[in-house]
Amino acid sequence: MTYYVLYRISDEAEPSGVFVVDSTEGHALVWDHRRRSWEYNPELVARFLDDHRNFGRYQEVDRAAGERAAISVTGGQCLPDVESIRRRFAQARGR
Repeated sequence: MTYYVLYRISDEAEPSGVFVVDSTEGHALVWDHRRRSWEYNPELVARFLDDHRNFGRYQEVDRAAGERAAISVTGGQCLPDVESIRRRFAQARGR
């Protein structure tokens, strides 16, 4: 699993988003600010990561950094544990 922390163009000090990606299987979770929940959305994540205009707006990080960023981005919610993420990806595969 790969973790990405996103930043606004004008403020790289404060994270604005977090992605959890399994690129080998094409899965991704993203924090949805409107719904205030972790959402399965590999299409959105792929579009963002592949857009050259965003190359300076994200950083690949380890899980510990992803966890710290998630608490900041979500207003206190933790990054889902690895097993929960795997279950979510497996459920999506069954769709």
